[in-house]
Amino acid sequence: MILALNKIEKSYGADTILEQITFHIEEREKTAIVGVNGAGKTTLFRILTGEISADGGDIFLKKETSLGYMAQNQQMESTRTIYEEMLSVFENILTAEQNLREMENEMTQLSGSSLSDKMEEYAALQHFFEQNDGYSYKSRLRGVLKGLGFAETDFDRPLQQLSGGQKTRIYLGKLLLSKPDLLLLDEPTNHLDIASIEWLEDFLKTYDGAILIISHDRYFLDKIVTKVVEIENRKSTVYPGNYTAYMNQKRIHREIAQKAYEQQQRERKRQEEVIRTLRSFNREKSIKRAESREKQLEKMEVIERPEHLPDHMRLTLTPRVISGSDVLHAEELAKSYGGHSIFHHVNLDIKRGETAAIIGPNGVGKSTLFKMLLGEVTADHGMIRFGTNVHVGYYDQEQQKLDSKKTIFDEISDAYPTLTAGEIRNMLAAFVFTEDDVFKQVSSLSGGEKGRVSLAKIMLSKANLLMLDEPTNHLDMFSKEVLENAINRYEGTVVYISHDRYFINKTAGIILELSPEGITRYEGNYDYYLEKKAERARKEALLATQQPVGKSSAPAAPKTVSDTKTDWLRQKEQQAAERKLAAKIARVEKEIEETEAAIAQADKDMAAASADYTKAQEIFEEKSKLEEKLEALYETWESLQSE
Repeated sequence: MILALNKIEKSYGADTILEQITFHIEEREKTAIVGVNGAGKTTLFRILTGEISADGGDIFLKKETSLGYMAQNQQMESTRTIYEEMLSVFENILTAEQNLREMENEMTQLSGSSLSDKMEEYAALQHFFEQNDGYSYKSRLRGVLKGLGFAETDFDRPLQQLSGGQKTRIYLGKLLLSKPDLLLLDEPTNHLDIASIEWLEDFLKTYDGAILIISHDRYFLDKIVTKVVEIENRKSTVYPGNYTAYMNQKRIHREIAQKAYEQQQRERKRQEEVIRTLRSFNREKSIKRAESREKQLEKMEVIERPEHLPDHMRLTLTPRVISGSDVLHAEELAKSYGGHSIFHHVNLDIKRGETAAIIGPNGVGKSTLFKMLLGEVTADHGMIRFGTNVHVGYYDQEQQKLDSKKTIFDEISDAYPTLTAGEIRNMLAAFVFTEDDVFKQVSSLSGGEKGRVSLAKIMLSKANLLMLDEPTNHLDMFSKEVLENAINRYEGTVVYISHDRYFINKTAGIILELSPEGITRYEGNYDYYLEKKAERARKEALLATQQPVGKSSAPAAPKTVSDTKTDWLRQKEQQAAERKLAAKIARVEKEIEETEAAIAQADKDMAAASADYTKAQEIFEEKSKLEEKLEALYETWESLQSE
């Protein structure tokens, strides 16, 4: 065990944030902290790092444990370049390397016992150098920078030129390279694109230390964690498994607790009725029986009513009018800045009722394309056409459409002056703004609160084409699920940009992958997109193994008989090896299909056994084994493909 918390408490004045927070983390365990915005997750992290103190409870941290912490928006001030800043992590290795070179020079001038002593000192320092990855630190550094989305050409950029998000990525990179025993990561995926998030997943899955993660990225948590600690109503509950397992177990636990409470309430009511009836007989025997039942009732261990769930956003999206079948069409769009081409040959054709997700790496121009479609940025080339009766509702990830000088109430009333004060209050209550909350200044709101105000305005607009730029940013997990359900029920058309793979998987029917060369369209959700990308990679790998047949421009010199026979034998051997490898790949692919089918069946069995927690837990454990097997099969498949 590397960390243990026992009954941690924290209050600010009369406002209790945390109470009865109890859990522990084993060495190399990956754990998630989840809960709605404002539940106290970041407060807990600040207690663990010693930034603030707890009001009660105990914290045990294993002796000599190194702890690394990344806050949500980690800023850095430095005059160094990106590469120099990252290199600062290895100061002890750099010093050792310099000392080794100096000692090598010294040894050329020594002899006898002096040389022997220096050689012993050199051997000890070299051992330290090797133990601390002295020969691989440069490649590790470059690998982390590239994994986090920085190109080789960025390495010499001064930190002062970077955005806040880029500085946060540099801080994360330094933290990963320093390899603390316990990593505390608060929303580590916030400033990463999908490719960088996938790289971070792979890095953290094989990380030697323990990890405690706060994240709203459900796909990310499913890939990384093996335990979830939920903070709800100021208390903690521990669930084994990843995020999906936590959600399934939470639903089962809550249903069981609610049923047990209701059943006991019915039994108590029945007993009280029997006691009243017995006393009404007013006979000594019946009164004694009534008193006996009263004693039994007093001894009954009372089951508390399950605490109410925190208020969640309620969202309903309804288009005012139905658009034509052709909603959005674009041809050969192109955009450049300062002679640098962002993208070209971008073509779009969106029909009524479609939900399309635009994905791609940071910097490829997704937000630029959105603004181009909305007329806020001029295209260098191409044409854009909206269909008949198309009314656009736009969600801006930066919330620049909100007036920071206004209150929430005024922001809504000025945009929709026909609404009464009561109607505005009722509508804002659906977005968890109640009582005096409605008079908060927009400038004082958190990112999540601003997001809810923007969604409220979109709901009131009754648009039939929703264009959403990173709509899940800053939303807690429950609000994301509300938004997913609203989009899935929506009868209009939706085009959105997102890095949230779980959200994309739940809502998208079309994936539009943007690259500098244009858009590739996939008719399915995110899992389908991954499947097709893997299929394409398999085909390319297979083509690469085949010998290209080309026509020589000049006649080849005649070969000797022995050379021809040798080539023929070599070709036969290669063909046999390729057939054997293809057969292995086919067997692994078949086993992958069978394992995936077994996992799907386990999901159905677990849903059917939701009323029986013990049975559901057994099925869940079996499913976990199948998922481990599937991961191993995919690793085998990747290894065979690389061959």
